[in-house]
Amino acid sequence: MKNKIDLTSDPSELFLNPWQDEGLKLLREPEFLWREIPAAKIVGFAVSEYRAINQKIRSFTETTRRQRTFRTAVEINTVPVVIDGAQFRKSSLMASGKLVLSGASGTRLLNGYRWDHEAAEFDPEEKLKLFFETCQRANKGKTLPVETTFLENDIHFAIECRNTFNFYHFITESLAQLTVLDEVGFQGNVYFHYPNNEEKRGSFAEAFVSALFPEFAGRVFFERAPKEYNLVLTAFDMTHGLGQVSKPEVAGIEKLMPRAGGKKLELSGAEGQLTLGMNAVSSSLIALRARAFKLIEGHDFSYLPKRFFIERSDHSSRSRPLEGENNLIEQLQSVGFEKISFENLTPLEQVAIMAQAEMMVSTHGAGFTNMLFANSDAFVIELGTLQTARYRWKDFWPLAHASQCHYVSFFADFNTDDPLQEPKFEQDGIVPVRLCDDGVAQVMSFAMTILGHTPEPLNSDALGKLGRRVLRSGAAAQAITLLETHREMISGNLDLCLLMADCHKDLGETKSELVALDLAFHADVSRWQTLIRIFWCASNCDRPQVVRWALALLERDFPDRYEAFVSNHEWVRFVA
Repeated sequence: MKNKIDLTSDPSELFLNPWQDEGLKLLREPEFLWREIPAAKIVGFAVSEYRAINQKIRSFTETTRRQRTFRTAVEINTVPVVIDGAQFRKSSLMASGKLVLSGASGTRLLNGYRWDHEAAEFDPEEKLKLFFETCQRANKGKTLPVETTFLENDIHFAIECRNTFNFYHFITESLAQLTVLDEVGFQGNVYFHYPNNEEKRGSFAEAFVSALFPEFAGRVFFERAPKEYNLVLTAFDMTHGLGQVSKPEVAGIEKLMPRAGGKKLELSGAEGQLTLGMNAVSSSLIALRARAFKLIEGHDFSYLPKRFFIERSDHSSRSRPLEGENNLIEQLQSVGFEKISFENLTPLEQVAIMAQAEMMVSTHGAGFTNMLFANSDAFVIELGTLQTARYRWKDFWPLAHASQCHYVSFFADFNTDDPLQEPKFEQDGIVPVRLCDDGVAQVMSFAMTILGHTPEPLNSDALGKLGRRVLRSGAAAQAITLLETHREMISGNLDLCLLMADCHKDLGETKSELVALDLAFHADVSRWQTLIRIFWCASNCDRPQVVRWALALLERDFPDRYEAFVSNHEWVRFVA
């Protein structure tokens, strides 16, 4: 049976348009295609020993914040569908002779098309863009077909797998698909189809299926691709479908997208699809998290630590040693951390340890998949490099959005012979992390502040830097505590006063914000921006005397700024 995927044809001949082509039908009308959900706190900080590397890290993280981050996160529906003429090839699915663009599998197919045509006389990106735009026009007013004929309740359910040895890909892409069966009344068998050799299949695959879907005991089978079915059920992730539906149906989502390089991103283009993938989470992942939480209810997991460092087990085939680990762990243990390995925990223990965690610290790796099960107050701290920031950081954003936790990455140095030379991912793969002593100190100061401990003595610059990081990570209350512990440094320091004001603003404490702004103004009376902010803050907390005072001072000391301000807000003249 053929297992090769040939991507040489035109996209319109290769890829299924389920609104027009035969082969895919919904089991029922979907409740939604997409909807807004709150975004997690996701931040990345530079802790390299070298200024040049820090500059690159800061440039990348800032560009990501401005050009890759939605105003809010998005949940995309994954629904049960029935496939006619199903063919599972490698890690993809075909319906009636065309490839189905579903979730991560669809992303790999689109990327494969781009790579296979890099040397072509035409631009493959333009070809794909034309395909999606043609679908959008053709699908105007159309709805996905719904299966109306009777289906036997023992029809099989089949899942395409990237592989069965990578924890991240199996949990997020394959296992989560089973959640679409929760309301179907499914009585058939479940088949996982994968391309890798049988001996490479990880034991975790069966373990997680058994633990999180016990109702399917005796009915789950792992079978290598290729495989064909006349009729089969599967899950359809609508991520790429958003690029195929008519424009009005996704107008709202494109309004959430940032501008990149001065251009508005679109779902029909590669940049738009990449950005959507970072800011969107499948409904199946949210459902998997909810299912896992129900399964640990009523069990006692109090023996598991709430503060822990994840180390790779000794038999890990992809061990990447962290230079500086001993120093870091010694200091973490001083504030109650324990070392654990996910591989030594059962699936439900892995869920539970994240569900009750205060803070997890680890080097970048597939273990961050378990961030899906973190509670919303947990801080999940990743130690990575500029390389993991560029190539892997985005992969874990959806898991943070699903759990609503605080996902904080510290990007350090490459643990290589030349740490100033950026590795080539295609040649070197993911290289290990080197965390210098100062990097350890920065990570520890952050962790201690979040957990309510007082970090080592700081000067005003270090205090401001740490406070800003804590605030950006969604911990304004801890940042205020940090600043109040060093109150003697705040008076007369503009930056620290403004930081205190920002913290109170984040918490909605306008009166306290106003007090901090007053301190900021007296720390530097030449800064007109502070008066503007005092005006708005005093307006919000009903302090008319302060409003008039700020305007009078602005008019007297900064007449040009005053005129510019009132010309943009004519009603301010009446206040004055």
